Amino acid sequence: MNHDSYDDNYIRGILNGVKSIAMVGASPVNVRPSYFAFKYLAQRGYDMIPVNPGHVGKSLLGKPFVASLSDIGRPVDMIDIFRNSSHIMPVVDEALTLSPLPKVIWMQLGARDDAAAERAEAAGLKVVMNRCPKIEYGRLSSEISWMGVNSRTLSSKRAPIPTQGMRLSLNRTSVGGGATTASDRAAKNRSEPT
Repeated sequence: MNHDSYDDNYIRGILNGVKSIAMVGASPVNVRPSYFAFKYLAQRGYDMIPVNPGHVGKSLLGKPFVASLSDIGRPVDMIDIFRNSSHIMPVVDEALTLSPLPKVIWMQLGARDDAAAERAEAAGLKVVMNRCPKIEYGRLSSEISWMGVNSRTLSSKRAPIPTQGMRLSLNRTSVGGGATTASDRAAKNRSEPT
């Protein structure tokens, strides 16, 4: 798979398909990027599990830290690696010992390990590198556009303002990928003579 660019439908499928996410390298320090990503995803309905051996005995937003993936004790859909590239392979190796296997290995912004990705894909897992699920969720749900950011998401309908417990849909179509009946119809109308 080409990990330099991802189709929006690939990312959307992952974010719509996973329920539980183990965040390796999560931090309880509320100014760290992993804290913001953890909180954001938890507020969107994902079952978040903080993994960090340095914080065992503490909790993050009411979720107790575990020291390693093998300490979780239940199936996990996605492993979100918030570590630098030199620490990815050991995390992927541990993830591949879990039973059942996770569906996805996700490496955060700035993190990339092609050999680890190849190993995970050979075991049947989907892989995303150098992306943030928080940013991708916000972009694909149009939530990010509320801040005046160009999300490349086109819609004539304004996204609803989120309320407590509301999980926004990622089934919006963006310029980067995906097709809709309306866009197909518009393209057809453009090509027909008038």
